[in-house]
Amino acid sequence: MTEVHFDSVVIGGGAAGMAAALELDAAGFSCAIVEREENLGGILTQCIHNGFGLIEFNEELSGPEFAEKVEERLAGTNIRTFTGATVMDLDAASELKTLYCYTGSYGILRITARSVILAMGCRERNRGNIRIPGDRPAGVYTAGLAQRLVNIEGYVPGKDVVIVGSGDIGLIMARRMSWVGCKVHAVVEILPYPSGLTRNIVQCLHDFGIPLYLSHLTTNIIGKDRVEGVEITPIENGAIQPDKAFTIPCDTVLLSVGLVPENELSKSAGIELNAMTNGPNVDSMLMTNVPGVFACGNVLHVHDLVDYVVEEARRAGKFAARWLKGERPKAEARVKAGPNIRYSAPGRVDLHATNKLYMRTLIVKNDATLEVRVNSRVVKSIRKNHVQPSEMIALELEPKDLESAVGAPEPVVELSIV
Repeated sequence: MTEVHFDSVVIGGGAAGMAAALELDAAGFSCAIVEREENLGGILTQCIHNGFGLIEFNEELSGPEFAEKVEERLAGTNIRTFTGATVMDLDAASELKTLYCYTGSYGILRITARSVILAMGCRERNRGNIRIPGDRPAGVYTAGLAQRLVNIEGYVPGKDVVIVGSGDIGLIMARRMSWVGCKVHAVVEILPYPSGLTRNIVQCLHDFGIPLYLSHLTTNIIGKDRVEGVEITPIENGAIQPDKAFTIPCDTVLLSVGLVPENELSKSAGIELNAMTNGPNVDSMLMTNVPGVFACGNVLHVHDLVDYVVEEARRAGKFAARWLKGERPKAEARVKAGPNIRYSAPGRVDLHATNKLYMRTLIVKNDATLEVRVNSRVVKSIRKNHVQPSEMIALELEPKDLESAVGAPEPVVELSIV
């Protein structure tokens, strides 16, 4: 067994993990990144399309280019990276945290650290999560797996494709499969509105003439040995209309039915998870209920832009450095998701600091207003031209916005869309 010690260890070497580690190193703390793949970069390495980096680098980049630019910042630092290392156990109960990793290079690797940052990203929901009836024929893939097969492995999984769900990966794969010569017959979405970003609806579906069936349910995958088609049933006024069902012949089904933060390791370490996000509950320092364990990026809540992931991860790194120095918030207030808000992260704000919050709405609305209430009194109103669940809303709260909560017993900051 190889044993090493650091002030902090970051689990996950994607954009979030690298950004968090850079802040710890800049603050003078020893830091390691543990990544299960052989290279850093995470899911970005298979996202060869453009659209990344407009906020972080002020230029449009592909996923690999974005990851490379972040990784270049590691040069000249004291950050140690362990790739090809899978964390199998995290013991965070004591002041000194212990990670046990399986690696090809070091055998069993035991890492101890005073703090841990969770940056494991997210995973795709699959057919078992949505329970589509039918046999189990070949030709059913998650959209992310198909993306890896095409972009990294060089395989085309099929020729006639139907995509279930209008998440961003599915939309991007509709375009990608069209580029490699496949026929994408439809994208089928159970909701009455798309689940992906508007720009992806336009660039990946409209530009290629791919139909989008909103308020339609995939009720059967047809085929025994190989997919032969999918049965699609409309939903009208909340009720399934079986008499209007129709079949789309195809040999491949790609599932783009949502992402889930990767928190199996977190749960085993005793970290409390949020029922709405499936990520950890965190305070104003992005720290979980386990002292010294922080979370950021898609393991905390699923983001729509990697630029936001990096911004949040930088804050997590800075907060972890402050925690290692013994700094703590003087006073916090609980954040409550009010009317038309699905969730907000983090779940608490520091009353004496600038706070950055990310949230998602439950509704689609034009000319909306984001209201911030402190103990039931409106302290901030922000006009939004358009809001929808697929697009995250960012909010900054300054100490002056929260001054009425200082000294109040159990202060609450409530967010709502009206």
